[in-house]
Amino acid sequence: MANYEVTVSTGNLLYANTFNNIYIKLVGTDGESNHTWLLNISGPLAFNTGAVSVKYSSLCLLLIELNKHPVIVFPEDAWFPNKVEVKSPEGQTFNFPIYRWITDSEIISTCTFSKSDFLCFPRWHVYEQGIPRCMKAENTESLPLEVHFSFTKTTEFLFTAAQGLLPLPVYVQKHWKEDEFFAYQFLNGVNPMLIRQELKFPDDMIIMDLQNENIYLCDYKLLDGVEANTINGIKQYLMAPLVLLQRTPDDKLMPIAIQLKQTPGDNNPIFCPTDSEYDWLMAKIFVRSADFNFHELNIHLLRTHLLAEVFAVSLLRNVPMVHPLYKLLIPHTRYSLQINLMARNRLISKDGTFTKYTACGGEGMFTILKRSMASMTYSSLCIPDDIAERGMEAVPNYYYRDDGLKLWDIIHKFVKGILNCYYKSDADVEKDSELQKWISDIFVEGFLSNGFSTVAALVKFVTMVIFTCSVQHSAVNSGQYDYGAWMPNTPISLQLPPPTTKGTTSEATMLETFPDVNVTVQGMAIMHLLSPPWPLSGQHFFEKIPCKLIKEFQGDLEIQSVIIKVRNENLDVPYTYMNPTVVENSVAI
Repeated sequence: MANYEVTVSTGNLLYANTFNNIYIKLVGTDGESNHTWLLNISGPLAFNTGAVSVKYSSLCLLLIELNKHPVIVFPEDAWFPNKVEVKSPEGQTFNFPIYRWITDSEIISTCTFSKSDFLCFPRWHVYEQGIPRCMKAENTESLPLEVHFSFTKTTEFLFTAAQGLLPLPVYVQKHWKEDEFFAYQFLNGVNPMLIRQELKFPDDMIIMDLQNENIYLCDYKLLDGVEANTINGIKQYLMAPLVLLQRTPDDKLMPIAIQLKQTPGDNNPIFCPTDSEYDWLMAKIFVRSADFNFHELNIHLLRTHLLAEVFAVSLLRNVPMVHPLYKLLIPHTRYSLQINLMARNRLISKDGTFTKYTACGGEGMFTILKRSMASMTYSSLCIPDDIAERGMEAVPNYYYRDDGLKLWDIIHKFVKGILNCYYKSDADVEKDSELQKWISDIFVEGFLSNGFSTVAALVKFVTMVIFTCSVQHSAVNSGQYDYGAWMPNTPISLQLPPPTTKGTTSEATMLETFPDVNVTVQGMAIMHLLSPPWPLSGQHFFEKIPCKLIKEFQGDLEIQSVIIKVRNENLDVPYTYMNPTVVENSVAI
């Protein structure tokens, strides 16, 4: 009989520790050890980390059995172990992933190669026809315990909600009227995905002789005809504008024309910078309000939150915990289910804040979501393809593009390295039933229509999933309070119609058009709550090569962070939203 050194660690989840006694048994080809009590080495209170020396004779360790029993003075409670590490007398280390709750005295068996241990099996739910399906759950208590916020995450979320409103961002308040800042937000604000180079712009907007390669268009056609909300008994207004911008000889982007409705007409003038101060300013205000509603539903909710939930639910339904795909993706999907359920219950429900206080609240919200879903393409979720399709490769000062492309490459390199460890050929991809079920579930319940069967296609798809759940969400989420705290820059609704003729607007008209104070306060509170970033960490791989790749990945991210910080030192408005130090692993806010 030889001594095997065993260490068991507890996860960083709310109430993950236990006051019960923990026991372990090793099972191998030549028999099994006795159930051995694990000594709590983390302190005299709740069990956090345990260690024990187990006498065991097997030459080949196959699996471990883990269970707990209540002690006399404490009732039975739940426990969330992370992993079990076993060191043989020869120095070989075996890692057994657990990552699940043990709620009673049941015996948990796990091994390093099991293909049958699923974390949970959630059911799909149709929240609204025409948008991605979600997980069936009435409240956070009905979610699997494994996907609940950790103690740290819960504390941070509640602390942020309780902080109240912070002073308004001074820079936005000072510069919101300026054309250059108005245009800058299409590149580096919270919605950097709409602007595109326009080689053939609408005939009715040809108002001057322009060089097409320097012209860019923002077209809010998805908002056309959407029924606007009624707030405080007052009918609201939501436009579907077209905005033309020009790249100037000194490499600045400047707006040159705004049309607030899609259909040309005498009551739909084209506003220009040469118009009166308030004609031009009001046109820009209606654009900024449209951008808020377009961004929140299409760019933010659909393209990050709802897609992340599809990825997460399919992962939990189809992929066992020891599968490399599960290990790779679980840090990037972990909190998505809880945050989305909270959003459905508190923001977009019938009495939700977003439903009650935004121009698109109510039926208009689902109209926009369904249109956005119908128009979404796979290539638009892959930033290299998206940038090329929008013709945005050469526009200067586009930091979303610069940082995003670099991070896509870093993630792609990491994903390729990990997956190449397990998939040596395209045939391996085709034969992996769990992988194919994950993909199929996404396509059926989510947003796409077919699968793939090559390693290269798998690497790209997984890169897209990780990028969407982390980097992309940070880019379109974290700046909401920065740009929205000063209400005139991002009005969530407007309560007068847009001008139909030039020369009829004034400062008084502008003030009457802005939303009521209670609407403004609700909008600011939403954006403040949604904005703070909380970097996360987590590692489920224990094999030598994947661990080496993870260290290289972290090193690449650290280098990119330094590059971003150095660049930002010379910018009036630093672009920080894609700095790896502030990018969360998952859609968690």
